[in-house]
Amino acid sequence: MDSNSSEDRDPRPVGRTPLRRTADNALKIVVVGGFGVGKTTLVGAVSEIRPLNTEETMTKAGEGIDDPTGAWGKRSTTVAFDFGRITLSASQVLYLFGAPGQERFWFLWDRLFSGALGAVVLVDTRRLEESWYAIDRLEHHGTPFIVARNNFGEPTHSLEQVREALDLSPDVPLVDCDARDRESGKRVLIELVRHLTARVEAATAGAPVAPAVGAAAPVLEESTP
Repeated sequence: MDSNSSEDRDPRPVGRTPLRRTADNALKIVVVGGFGVGKTTLVGAVSEIRPLNTEETMTKAGEGIDDPTGAWGKRSTTVAFDFGRITLSASQVLYLFGAPGQERFWFLWDRLFSGALGAVVLVDTRRLEESWYAIDRLEHHGTPFIVARNNFGEPTHSLEQVREALDLSPDVPLVDCDARDRESGKRVLIELVRHLTARVEAATAGAPVAPAVGAAAPVLEESTP
């Protein structure tokens, strides 16, 4: 038999994992932050499917509008959003949306925040001021979030110094990560789900925890591919 016949070949596109038919509960997470902090990289690293991205090549038309300071060598930018997916269990999937970082695309953020369970604010300590707007918008929407420091080399400041510089509330988790590393990215998402779970438990004050949130933390940690 011809091993190259269409009947023998797997019809699924290479790099894609089909969604289980039993999945009926979708959880939305948004990854936000300044330009060039690693949002596209993080979504791509943890996604179980080939991530969708809307990156376009940066051109001279953006000179004077886009500020590449601190992101030298970056030749493309997200103009809408990045999208990835992680299966949590047979019935739950996590959808990741990476927001564009450039100021001229910030008007899209409010739409991306709609329906989000929580958010990850990715920061670069070389340009912490670019994270303030993301934190402000999340607080405005009442969207729970954690902050992840994407380390470009050896950290030069402690996490407590970063917390103070960002004026973060003590109850907002702050963690280190490497956006290029899948396991590191998964740990960030696990921390976010734990944070969401703790908030639900505190709000319900002894009442049963909502399954969509309360069951997610252990499942993500043990079952994510």
